[in-house]
Amino acid sequence: MNQELDYAEMLEIPVSTVNVVKKKSVFKKKAARREQPAYDEADLKDLVVDSVNERVGAYVYAEDLTEPPKPAKAKRLDDSKGGKIIMTELIAVCVLAAAIFITNIFMPSSVINTFIGSLAESNAPKTEPAYSEIKLSSVVSELSDADVTMTDSGVICFTGKSSVYPVCEGTVASVTQNDGLYTVQIAHTSSFSSVITGLSDVYAAKGSTVKSNIPFAYSDGETEVRVSMYDGETLLNCYTLSGEVPVWNS
Repeated sequence: MNQELDYAEMLEIPVSTVNVVKKKSVFKKKAARREQPAYDEADLKDLVVDSVNERVGAYVYAEDLTEPPKPAKAKRLDDSKGGKIIMTELIAVCVLAAAIFITNIFMPSSVINTFIGSLAESNAPKTEPAYSEIKLSSVVSELSDADVTMTDSGVICFTGKSSVYPVCEGTVASVTQNDGLYTVQIAHTSSFSSVITGLSDVYAAKGSTVKSNIPFAYSDGETEVRVSMYDGETLLNCYTLSGEVPVWNS
């Protein structure tokens, strides 16, 4: 029974029942025994249960009186250390800004200024030049004997064997063929374009880039070559020929 009481105390739980076994004496004593109060098995169980619960209740009550453990405090960065870090970062930013300002004044072509300038240019929206701002070039080589003229409507014409050049840099928008002759449209900007007709051979394909100093086609001299320039759908005639080079009217 003592073992069951110890086990109940270790579990710290109240007891509601217990088994009691009453052993008989091996030797019968003839002598008269002292009179003792008679307890039946049920009463003895109740007494044992009450005793155990009183001892366990006292133990639990004593445990409840103890102060609960305090939660661990989170570590905080010392205010003085945080202030030093913020001040150091502020000083670093000021030094960097001063260095950029000084280099802008005394060293405009420095590496840092070039880098910052390239970032600004890459982020800036790209704008197209007006057609009147684009420098034009001759459609024939300087060594060609072809006589270049211009009509009243603004169409450049020549007849003769010659390599053919674009009036300025652009992208081939289309190449078509009719009766053995080629017609090429070149887009110089989103609105400014040129159309060249009467070509014997074309070296550039649709989508390729053409340069003003590199021939893109050839004329065998048997057919007149005509060069027309457009602003959208409008035929331009706001230029004149300076020798063989078209020049915008001022």
